[in-house]
Amino acid sequence: MVYTIQDIVSYLEKIAPPSYQESYDNAQLITGNPKDELKGVLCSLDATEAVVDEAIDLGCNMIVAHHPIVFKGLKSFTGKNYVEKTIVKAIKNDIAIFAIHTNLDHVAHGVNKKICDILGLNKTRILRPKKELLSKLVTFCPLDAVNDVSQAMFAAGAGAIGEYSDCSFQCKGIGTFTPSEKSKPYKGQKGEPHEEEELRIEVLLPSYLERKVLSALKKAHPYEEVAYFITKLENENQEVGAGMVGELDFEMDEAAFLSYLKKQMNLKIIKHTHLLDRPIKKIAVCGGAGIFLLNDAKNSGADVFITSDVKYHEFFDAENQLIICDIGHYESEIYTKDLLRDLLSQNFSNIALYLTKVVTNPITYI
Repeated sequence: MVYTIQDIVSYLEKIAPPSYQESYDNAQLITGNPKDELKGVLCSLDATEAVVDEAIDLGCNMIVAHHPIVFKGLKSFTGKNYVEKTIVKAIKNDIAIFAIHTNLDHVAHGVNKKICDILGLNKTRILRPKKELLSKLVTFCPLDAVNDVSQAMFAAGAGAIGEYSDCSFQCKGIGTFTPSEKSKPYKGQKGEPHEEEELRIEVLLPSYLERKVLSALKKAHPYEEVAYFITKLENENQEVGAGMVGELDFEMDEAAFLSYLKKQMNLKIIKHTHLLDRPIKKIAVCGGAGIFLLNDAKNSGADVFITSDVKYHEFFDAENQLIICDIGHYESEIYTKDLLRDLLSQNFSNIALYLTKVVTNPITYI
């Protein structure tokens, strides 16, 4: 089967919708023609000039990276810095660069879940769920069409709550209407008042799917005019948000846990706060710069908070409530490339798919 660049983009944007990214982010197709035939995909944490060279050598025409090479608008393409050099080389060689950044951080099966899996954590949940990402759709349906209408909305993405699908609330009532002479009523007669026993159906849906669910509703609904209303909710979406917290299978003492962390994440060094002489069981994590979640980690009851890019004075904020472990930005997110490969291999079994061998970490240790 022949795939295009857009096929990869569309699939990954279903996994981690662009609407879940932070406002400052640039998670999208950065270079390349989405209509181009796909020749191969190189998965990487960063899209640098060396990674573009690697893609060219492998015969790949697409790089899927976690970090966007372009965060802000470029006003020139003269190759005066590493960003411009990378973009110029990618364009010259018809290499598409796709970034999937904070949107992949925020989904329950994303970057932080990968860290939890590597550490063997169970009972995982989002550390700080995002609000205002859900909507409630209410519609009214004649009894003989309830199944068709409900299933159409479910298939379009409504009614999913955690591990449960096809969720709705339904109650019976009486709908009243008078069809005009120009109408084509499914029930009742033109010009005559009509009462119909109907079912009120309420479903939750991700707000970004509103158009898709409404389209499915209108297509499946037998009425000429479909009554519905949508309400934006302030509820937290437990499947979307920053960081993650989980538990080890058994308690470890602090020294044993730090050794375990170092081994599992392949670390050369761990910067951490003072040990507290307490057993380690519950672990909070945030790939990349996550110290903004420190209070969430404390409130979760975590014994350790694993993240990166912690400033000197921010270590003091642990206040002996937990241990902060700064393992390095690159080190905390390097396994994202494995996550991307695994996600793509599940849906594109016959494409050339590679993990970069380029170490893009700008930091070295002696």
